[in-house]
Amino acid sequence: MSTDSVAALPGDSVRERIVDDLRSSIGDALLDSLVKPNDDVWVRVRTDAWRQTALALRSLGFDYFCFLSAIDWMPSPFGKGEDDPTAPPPERDDTIKQGYAGGSTRLQVLARLVHPTLHVGVNVKCDVPDDKPVIESWIPVFAGANWHERETHEMFGIGFAGHPDLRNIYLPSDFEGHPLRKDFPLLARIVKPWPGIVDVEPLPGGSDDEEGDAE
Repeated sequence: MSTDSVAALPGDSVRERIVDDLRSSIGDALLDSLVKPNDDVWVRVRTDAWRQTALALRSLGFDYFCFLSAIDWMPSPFGKGEDDPTAPPPERDDTIKQGYAGGSTRLQVLARLVHPTLHVGVNVKCDVPDDKPVIESWIPVFAGANWHERETHEMFGIGFAGHPDLRNIYLPSDFEGHPLRKDFPLLARIVKPWPGIVDVEPLPGGSDDEEGDAE
């Protein structure tokens, strides 16, 4: 089959333009991007350009802040909760894979902004340094990022330079560790593996009841 007879993949000029406009604003601080036509767009920016990216996107009309959180891409050293605890542990790939738009660190911060008139969103992420997990706060650009950054700090141990009050939301102030990191041991999963494989009971009216009635 000749290449001329192969249909071209559909493009997405709106989202491709977003990436181009952002690149024009922040230059080589835009490290990578992925456009899924008629679906969504991801961009990864340099860590030191995190706040600059928020300012650039806001100037491009992305003034609706949706959320901010983090991702720990390290595979859990404790395995998966749905694994059968009575079976030998399966072989696992411990390679850190950072997903769309790539990355070079275990932890990444992810935020989403939306253009309210274009009805298009953009996912923005940046690498968080392993040796010093701190990035700039988005509060000077989007005040609504306040509690999102507090939660991310509490659950992942990521600092946000310029945040006025990084107090815990859920946990005691003297709590040690960060529960959403993959290497944080969850006692509940050690005592009773999810979803309770060890002590599953038959549901009322199930096959066991029917067999008992037949006897």
